Amino acid sequence: MTKKDLLHPYGQKQEQFDRRYLEMAGIWALNSYCIRRQVGALIVKDKMIISDGYNGTPAGFENVCEDENNMTKPYVLHAEANAITKVARSNNSSDNATLYVTSSPCMECSKLIIQSGIKRVVYSDRYHKTDGLELLKRAGIELVYIDLENNTYEIQ
Repeated sequence: MTKKDLLHPYGQKQEQFDRRYLEMAGIWALNSYCIRRQVGALIVKDKMIISDGYNGTPAGFENVCEDENNMTKPYVLHAEANAITKVARSNNSSDNATLYVTSSPCMECSKLIIQSGIKRVVYSDRYHKTDGLELLKRAGIELVYIDLENNTYEIQ
């Protein structure tokens, strides 16, 4: 099996499946208790969802993401971090997996993505900071931007 087969297991239907998984990540984001921004993530490997996550507070904390000034609390976990740490606690491996996330990764999450062995990131909303995407490009991770509203698909 070639690297291309690992990263694009659906062949000519890859774009179609990328869109569907990204839509599923959007549905998963609705689980977030965060008010300012809800983000969802799925990790897919070998045509199977091996992990999921959404932004929120650590296990055992109150489900309140913002403080009294409507600022995100510093200990809120991003969706990507939740999905990656969840897969780390399982018997699955994220080597050569694809991460579907509703917002482009920040710098901190990009470091986790690189270290986890994820080789593709498919996202829909462009976050205002692009340093995380630049780091992922530098690491050779394939980036795919999908604008679900305008029906665009862009491999970066």
